[in-house]
Amino acid sequence: MQVLNHMPKFIPYNPALKPLARKLRQNMTFGETLLWNELKQDKFFGFDFDRQRCLDNYIVDFYCKDLMLAIEIDGLSHHHDESFKKDEIRQLRLESLGVQFIRFSEAEVKRGMLNVLRTISTTIIELIKADNSIKLPVNFDLSLLD
Repeated sequence: MQVLNHMPKFIPYNPALKPLARKLRQNMTFGETLLWNELKQDKFFGFDFDRQRCLDNYIVDFYCKDLMLAIEIDGLSHHHDESFKKDEIRQLRLESLGVQFIRFSEAEVKRGMLNVLRTISTTIIELIKADNSIKLPVNFDLSLLD
């Protein structure tokens, strides 16, 4: 029996974005900080998430390369037509490279963290069920897949 190893697709990035990503990490919104506290140190099912991750010519708020999952928190600036259009173009481009997206508003994260975490959990389980070649973290609870 041949076992396929899930290899996350390496997505090259524009190195010129690294200083901006570093600046964004140092100046996270309150919602980003709240969510980062739930994602960092492999707390979420043991998956490793990065914050302000460079992908292609863009930066996403949070990214798990093993799942190819981006999580975006949209603040007030995202409600303008121009920002919304840029977000849409960015998301379509990264989805064409295999990245899955989950989007939340800043208000959802601040006022409804439990629902945000449930949505992320459900999405992760669905991704794993859809692709059995995803390498699971060592202590991943397999009963979650039942």
